[in-house]
Amino acid sequence: MIALTLAEIAEIVGGRLHATDGSPVVTGTIEFDSRKVTGGGLYLALPGERVDGHDFAAQAVAAGAAGVLAGREVDAPAVIAPPVETKHANAYVLAGDKTGEGAAVLAALAKLARHVTDRLKDLTVVGITGSAGKTSTKDLIAQVLSPVGETIAPPGSFNNELGHPWTALRATEDTKFLVLELSARGIGHIANLCEIAPPRFGAVLNVGTAHLSEFGSREGIAQGKGELVESLPEDGVAILNADDPLVAGMASRTKAKVVLVGESTKADVRAENIVLDEQARASFTLKTAQGDAEVKLGLNGTHQVGNALVAAAIALELGATPAEVAQRLGAAERVSAHRMDITERADGVTVIDDAYNANPDSVRAALKALASIARSTTPARRSWAVLGPMAELGDDAVREHDEIGRLVVRLDISKLVVVGEAARPMHQGAHLEGSWGDESVSVPDADAAIALLLGEVRPGDVVLVKASNAYRLWRIAEALLEAGTK
Repeated sequence: MIALTLAEIAEIVGGRLHATDGSPVVTGTIEFDSRKVTGGGLYLALPGERVDGHDFAAQAVAAGAAGVLAGREVDAPAVIAPPVETKHANAYVLAGDKTGEGAAVLAALAKLARHVTDRLKDLTVVGITGSAGKTSTKDLIAQVLSPVGETIAPPGSFNNELGHPWTALRATEDTKFLVLELSARGIGHIANLCEIAPPRFGAVLNVGTAHLSEFGSREGIAQGKGELVESLPEDGVAILNADDPLVAGMASRTKAKVVLVGESTKADVRAENIVLDEQARASFTLKTAQGDAEVKLGLNGTHQVGNALVAAAIALELGATPAEVAQRLGAAERVSAHRMDITERADGVTVIDDAYNANPDSVRAALKALASIARSTTPARRSWAVLGPMAELGDDAVREHDEIGRLVVRLDISKLVVVGEAARPMHQGAHLEGSWGDESVSVPDADAAIALLLGEVRPGDVVLVKASNAYRLWRIAEALLEAGTK
C-alpha cells in the first residue's frame, strides 16, 4: 500500500483515532489474520463465527503493525471505523458479525481502497466476472500482463467485499496492473465492487447457473454480471463472450469500447482450429485484426481457450502483438490450487484435482476434459468422475445434479462416484440415462469415496475429483496421490 499515517486513514474513512496521535505510518500490507501481519502493516479487526479479530489487536501491533482498523475501541493504536446504517451488501462474508462492527470495518476498507486506487494515476484496473472460470482467467490475465509491468492479482478466488479491497490495497506506485475478479450473490454486488476499484477493462465470461438461488433466473444473473460493463468509462474496454448470447447482449449496456471474443465469426478476437492433446491441452489459431498467431496452452481443458481469448484481447488492447500474446499464453501456468491440477502417479494413474469449486458449467467443462484425456490413447483409459454437490442452485438443484449424472453417461465415462446426499440426484440421473451395475455408485462422504477408490483404481486410470469447495473433496485427490507414493 502507499504510505499513509493513521491520521490520514482516519480522515479518508471518516473514522476517529484511538490510543494514538495518528502519526504512525502504514507502509506494509493490510492483514485480517494477526499471524500474517508484517512490519508497518495495518491490522483489520473483523468479527468471525468462532473468534473476534478485535481480541488480537494488541498481538498484531506487537508483531509490527503500525495500527488497527477496528469497529470498536481496542487495546492498541487504532482507527475506529464509523458505523454503517445498513448491513453490508455481502454480509455472507461476516457470518459472525452480530453488532455491525465488521460491516463498519469493511465499509471503511472500501473507502481506503478507493482512495488509494484513485491516487495511483498510472494504475490500470482489470475486472473479470462470470458464472464460471473467473479465477483461471484472472490468473491468465495476470501472467499475460506481468511482462509489461508489476501486476497485482488476488490469491485463489478472493473476490468479495473483503478480498476486493484487500487486493487493491496491495498496489503501490510501482504497480501497473490490478487484476480483480468480481463475485456476486445478488443485484448491486458487482456495482458495489466497481465503486471500490473502478475498472478500465471489464470482461464478462459467461452467464450460467451458479448462484441461481440468489438471482432466480439466468436473466437475473445476466443483469447482475452486466453491472461490470455498465461501470466502465468511455475510454474503457468491455470484453464480451460472443458465444454466449446473454453476455454478447451486454454490449448495449456500456459506453466503453466493446471487443467480442470466442469461436463465433462475430468475434473480434477468435480461436480457430482447436486441437486437444493427450492431456486436454489446447492448441489453436489466434485470429485478430492485428494478425494471426499459433497458440499452444499448457493449461488443461478446452474451456481454457475462451479464458485465453479474454487475456489475449486485453493484452492486444494494451499494445501487445499477436505473437507476443501467443508466447505469453503458452508460458502461462496453473496458479490457483485445486483447479484442473493434473498429476500422474508412478503407476500411470492420472489424478485431476478440480475440487476447489463446482457449478453446472464448470462441472461440464471438467467432465469433457476427463473424457478427452481418457480417449487420447488406444485403447481408451478407464475414467472416474468423483463428484460432490454443487451449491447455491436453489429449486433447480435436483434437476441440475440429475443432468450432470446423465452427461457422465453420455460422455461414456467409465465410473461415477457421487459423494454426499445432496449430490445423490447425479447417481439417479446416471441410472435413468442408462448406466447399470456398479458404473455409478453413491457414497455418504469423502472417507467412503477414498476407501472405494483405493480399493478399485488401477494403473492407467484417470480420476477427476470435483465439488463445491465447502465440501473439501480435494482430500480425495490428495489421498490418491499419497497412495501412489507408497
